[in-house]
Amino acid sequence: MHLAHYLGLLHRAQNTLAHAFREVAGAHAEEADVVSICTRQASHCDERAAALKPFAARYAEDAPDEPERLHSTLFQGTRSGGLGLLRDLQDLYLMAAECDVCWTLVRQAAQGLRDEDLVSVVDSCAAGTSVQLAWLRTRMKAAAPQALVVAE
Repeated sequence: MHLAHYLGLLHRAQNTLAHAFREVAGAHAEEADVVSICTRQASHCDERAAALKPFAARYAEDAPDEPERLHSTLFQGTRSGGLGLLRDLQDLYLMAAECDVCWTLVRQAAQGLRDEDLVSVVDSCAAGTSVQLAWLRTRMKAAAPQALVVAE
């Protein structure tokens, strides 16, 4: 069974996203909404990663280590200025989208296994990821005119 691989991927992706949200919050202190929302979203990612732990333990029996190529590196650090904020938000969006796809795939496996506990956790966590994606898309739309049209 390869579910353990995707649980590991998702756990790692949530931890990486939490770290990236915190970095973006710290790098863009002049944007009060970015600081407060990114900090809060990082905490939500931490909670989602913690929610996966019991299932990772349940399905990890005799599972080999997660193949490194399942994990992608999307975030390479923050940038400065308006264009930097836009690019950082785009990176966060892509990372959250990776989580979103993984939640979908893990849910399908959980349904196949008839693991209602895992389905419930996935549904709750996936809903939170959808909120993150919506906020990031909205915030990018707000930042784009200033960053792309007005020269700094």
